[in-house]
Amino acid sequence: MADPTGFLKYEREEPKKKPYEERLSSWGEVYAEVDPAERNEQVRKQASRCMDCGIPFCHSGGSGCPLGNLIPEWNDLVRRGDWAAASDRLHATNNFPEFTGKLCPAPCEAGCVLSISPLSGGPVSIKRVEQTIADQSWEAGYVQPQVSEVSSGRRVAIVGSGPAGLAAAQQLTRAGHEVTVFERDDRLGGLLRYGIPEFKMEKKVLDRRLAQLRKEGTRFVTGCEVGVDLSVEDLRAQYDAVVLAVGALRGRDDTTTPGRDLKGIHLAMEHLVPANKFVEGDGPPAIDARGKHVVIIGGGDTGADCYGTATRQGALSVTQLDQYPTPPTVRDDARSPWPTWPYILRTYPAHEEAGERKFAVAVRRFVGSAEGHVTAVELQQVRVQKDPVSGRREVIPINDEIETLPADLVLLAIGFEGVEEMPLLSGLGLSLTRRGTLSCGADWQTETPGVFVCGDAHRGASLVVWAIAEGRSVANAVDTYLTGASDLPAPVHPTALPLAVV
Repeated sequence: MADPTGFLKYEREEPKKKPYEERLSSWGEVYAEVDPAERNEQVRKQASRCMDCGIPFCHSGGSGCPLGNLIPEWNDLVRRGDWAAASDRLHATNNFPEFTGKLCPAPCEAGCVLSISPLSGGPVSIKRVEQTIADQSWEAGYVQPQVSEVSSGRRVAIVGSGPAGLAAAQQLTRAGHEVTVFERDDRLGGLLRYGIPEFKMEKKVLDRRLAQLRKEGTRFVTGCEVGVDLSVEDLRAQYDAVVLAVGALRGRDDTTTPGRDLKGIHLAMEHLVPANKFVEGDGPPAIDARGKHVVIIGGGDTGADCYGTATRQGALSVTQLDQYPTPPTVRDDARSPWPTWPYILRTYPAHEEAGERKFAVAVRRFVGSAEGHVTAVELQQVRVQKDPVSGRREVIPINDEIETLPADLVLLAIGFEGVEEMPLLSGLGLSLTRRGTLSCGADWQTETPGVFVCGDAHRGASLVVWAIAEGRSVANAVDTYLTGASDLPAPVHPTALPLAVV
């Protein structure tokens, strides 16, 4: 297995990106196109950096990949140029490696043994290897529909077509069940479709995989809100089991800062969804950053997505605000020791293109015009601390200095509060937890018999790799519920959590 001296021979290299000007003038993915033969040779060298580490933390569910991806195995197969076998090993644990290869922040790399010390040159570029295997799999025709040879005669409804719902659907269809996926939007994919900008993952990648699912026998119904367009009574009468993969799309709002009611202040998804629909050909978005000074509140992934979207729309300026101080550029072993997810400064491609980020600041108030539209934000430097009694997070100004930024459009990207209220839940007799999620037992079944839950609806807003892992696991539970036993993999337990420092 592997080359124990490979990391000494080859340096870690990231894929090359397009020039800034080209990226900002197009909605296409940011990475430069490379001849497949040249790409494969580059990645073969990167895979050769995978050492014979003995205990591969990279595919540990706690400190690495919750899917249990067989990373050392397919790294070695890529090193030897056996792309077909590498594709087989990758797809054995991951239904959609092209999604995770483009969108997952790669906890596997944080758990790589080469992450212990910067002297190693950095972890194996696992995400790049995974993405290249996926690309080569489609180019060489390794990816084919897997049609079940038997039929169970059982029907399963899956509500939601995000990564969790699609993973569950594919697994259950391949097990011989008749699966129908219901999606309330006009197109399939959930957040993959309307939450992820085109420059991070072009939607032709999603459409290609959806075509495979259709050929395998999965049925899709769009524009259908279950509980409204299809009654809960009809749903339960027509299907033997129901999987709720409805996501956690209830955006967190800021209701305390003065001026929040001004026009021009929106939740992040109110900006991202119409922008993605515009790229799909649905016409100009109602919320457009063109010619505006844009301020994004929130330093996470969603904020970065708004950032890159605003620059491509032609914003005059883009500023992203984060309440926390600038993170270190290297892992602080006292705060986030290996193999936990490191607390470090993460610079997305969008941050390289234009605009700026400000750390350790918070909005004091939103300033508006006489017509009631936001025109500026007033900032203060702050520190974030925990109240010693309640344990709640407090944002404390550290001085009286005020900085004023022009702002014609303000986007709140401060997280999600859980599952949206919907008639489906009340119709099924389900209520949300204090975290805004749906609870389940060890068998992924909610308190309503025959109704299961997975993905963000169960876990809260999380990573695409956790969504796929939960979708695969709930498929095992549904298959067992319907037939008494299952050979489908179940990579995670409902109570599984990533390793973290408390």
